[in-house]
Order: sequence, then C-alpha cells, then structure tokens
Amino acid sequence: MERESARGASPGQPFSGLLQQLARPGTAGAERAAGDAALRELGALLEAADWPALLREDAGVAPALGQVARALCGQAAPAQAEEARRGGAERAARVGAVFVQLLRGLEAARGSLGPAAVTAALRPAAPYIYIFSVTHRQERPWSSPASQRAAQEALASLLRVTGCGSVSEFLRGETADRGGRFPAVMGLLGPELTKESWKNNPATKYIFSWTLYQVTRPWLSQHLERILPPSLLISDDYQNENKILGVHCLHHIVLNVPAADLRQFNRAQVLYHALFNHLYTPEPDLIQAVLECLLDLFPVLERPLQWKATEPRSSGPCDDVLQLILTHMEPEYRLLLRRTYARNLSAFIERLGILTVRHLKRLEQVIIGYLEVYDGPEEEARLRILEALKLTIKHCWPRIPCRLEIFLKALLKMVCDVAKDQSLTPEPVKAALLQEATDCLTLLDHCSAGQVTSLLTKAVQSCKDDKVLDCIRKVQELSGRTTKVGT
Repeated sequence: MERESARGASPGQPFSGLLQQLARPGTAGAERAAGDAALRELGALLEAADWPALLREDAGVAPALGQVARALCGQAAPAQAEEARRGGAERAARVGAVFVQLLRGLEAARGSLGPAAVTAALRPAAPYIYIFSVTHRQERPWSSPASQRAAQEALASLLRVTGCGSVSEFLRGETADRGGRFPAVMGLLGPELTKESWKNNPATKYIFSWTLYQVTRPWLSQHLERILPPSLLISDDYQNENKILGVHCLHHIVLNVPAADLRQFNRAQVLYHALFNHLYTPEPDLIQAVLECLLDLFPVLERPLQWKATEPRSSGPCDDVLQLILTHMEPEYRLLLRRTYARNLSAFIERLGILTVRHLKRLEQVIIGYLEVYDGPEEEARLRILEALKLTIKHCWPRIPCRLEIFLKALLKMVCDVAKDQSLTPEPVKAALLQEATDCLTLLDHCSAGQVTSLLTKAVQSCKDDKVLDCIRKVQELSGRTTKVGT
C-alpha cells in the first residue's frame, strides 16, 4: 500500500517531509538516525516511483529532484573533524546508493520518454550529483572504499542518463554553441571559493581543480572570469600543497585560453607577477610547477615585435626570470633545488636564443660551478648542465672563443673525475656524462676553429686513463682532425 501511494503521489508531497530530515546537520545521534531513516525512506520512494508516468504528468518533478539532490549532497559533505569523517564516509556511501537508484530509474525511463525529457528533468539535480561524485571518487581522508565505489558508479550513471561520453562532454557540452553543466557546477562552487570560505570544505579545492582540468579549448575561455580568481586565490595560500595546486590550475588556464583573452584587462601581467613571487620560495616542487607555467606564459607576454637594428633589443619577462634563476643557482647547495634549476635552464636558453649573451657571464659561473659538484648516482644536475652548455655554445658561439680556456678546463676536469669515480654511479650514467662532455668539446672545437683539438693533442702526452683518452679520440674524430692519441 505504501508503494502504491508513492506511485500516485506528486513527488513534491512525499519529498517535503524527507527534505526537512535530510537538511539537518546530522552530527548528533538522534539527528543522524533521523537522516539515515530518511535515506532509507527516500530509497524506497525512488524504487517504487513510476518514472515515465511522473515525468509525463507532473511538471514539479525536476525542481523536486533538484531539492533532493541538494539535500543529499549536503548530507555527504566531508566533515572537518577527524573523528566524524569515518561516519561521514559511511553516510556518503548510502547517499551514493540513493543517487544510483534515482539515476537507474531515470535511465529506464529514457526508452519510453526519450533522452530530452529525462535530461530536462535531471538538469537541476545533475550538478549536485556531479559534485558528490567528484568529492568521493578518489581516496581522500573523508572517503572509504565503499563511498568511492558509490561515487564512481553515480558518476558513470549520470553520464549515461545525460547521454555524455565523458566528464568533459558533460561539463562543456557537445559543441561550443551548446553549453554543458560547467556554469551550473561553478555556480554551486562559487560561494565556497571565496577568500573567507574556500577552506571550510576540504574537498572544494579538489572539486574545482579536477573540474577545471576537464574543460579545454575552445570552451574554457568563456568561463575565464569564474576560474581565474579561485586559481589565483589557491596559489596564494601559505601551504605549499595549495600553492602547487593553484599553479597547476593557472597553467591549465594559460594552455587553454587564447592569448588575446589573457592579455585583455592585463590578466597576463597579473598571472606573471603571481608566479614570479613564488620563485623566492625554496620548494623544488613549487619551483618546477612555476617555471613550467612561466615558459608557456612567455609567448603571451612577449608578443613578437619588429626589431630595428639601430636600437638594442629590450629585455622581457624571460630575461628577468632567467636572471633570478641564475642568481639563485650560483650559491645553492641543496641538491633537490640544484636539480630543479638545472632541469629547466635549457628551456630558457632555447627561448632566448642569441639573447642569452646578456646573461653569459653569470651563466658561465653557474655552469662551471655545477660541473664541479658530484650530484649523486643519477647525476641529473650535471647532465642537465651539460645540455645547457651545449645550447649556450650553439646560440652564443661568437662569444665562446674568449671563454674557451675556462670551459675546456671545466670539462676536462669533469671527465677526469668521472673516469676515476669509484662511487655507486651506474656505468650508463658515467657513459652519458662522458658522451655529453664529448659533444660539448666538439662544439667548442667547431666554434674556435680547431683550437680544442690542438690543445688536447698536447694534453694527452701525460694522460694515462683509457676513458679520458677515448673521450679525446672521439672529439678529434668528430672534429675531422684525427691524430695518434697517447703516443
């Protein structure tokens, strides 16, 4: 009898009492029990509902479903207190089961009513179901295996009911003209992404960032005003984890929003200054994220200009960043930071090209200093610095001959150190170091009109190490000036 009355009732009538119980916080024992009872009653109501008949006859179904989804999403929100999170994960699993039940009923109604009618009825509830699913789909402090399975199943069901092949399509829509649910989702997240509120819910930053990553060109640019302020806000936090997350969001925006839109209202400059300030923090992971973002932002900031030969080329943001990096690299002794800086140095040299000569004096000091220091078994810093030296020689070759002796001594000293190295450095790493050094010596010889091979021919008279002699022989062969080595 109870199920038959549910079939004949308007959804607004049986839902109204349940909504009052679901809207309670659910922290106290009695209120939690009432909420659990409401969930069970709601599940029974959804299971008994004749969805084709309801969707045909009752125009209040869609708003009622929206109110129910909102209440359920509130019930499954992560708790701030550690002791409350376990019970919250169990409740989230039950909420997910109710969402799945609702979506199964709507999916079954698609056959008789058609996709358009079902999608329209689900539209008010869809953003709440999406937010619940993203909140609990991954392993988090507030989730459990059961809640993760329920959230993943709810998200998969939501995509099937809405006829979307992916989360990206659900958010952005089928075409640029036919919008998706991204504005509705951001409308719900917006009040939680303010300076005062974004830390109240520990899941908010993850929901926002994961949602942002799903929307790419050309759909993202129309939402720039919604996504840029929260990304800047998260990146400006005092916690390193949040800074990195915010920088990743900014990088996604840089990659997926047209340069013209980023230049408008001086947005690109705002991004640049926000990123530049992070370069003063001694955190390798943050520095890596910031440098990657800046390298993709430079083409937006530095539009190609017509250069007149009578005037010096003006310096730009890339020059400023490289100057700061070199300033930090020279005295740096922490290995992780040294590797991070060395890993990105070549990209800056490649971008500046011949204009690297502006920084050549300090770059020379950094390269020599990094070649002298053992960097552990993987030798990442020295390998990256050798790569940077090769690019420096290629781009700045007119200025290299006057520095030939300095670079030659540093390279030969490193070759001898590697040849005599008895540490745990693997042989492939040693071979890579020697090969990179050989390439650098060959380039030095080319840009100095054969001076390197002439000097090496004199130097080998006192050399007894086979690895060093082999390196010199390769340089002479590659330079086309082969002589007998070691005699």
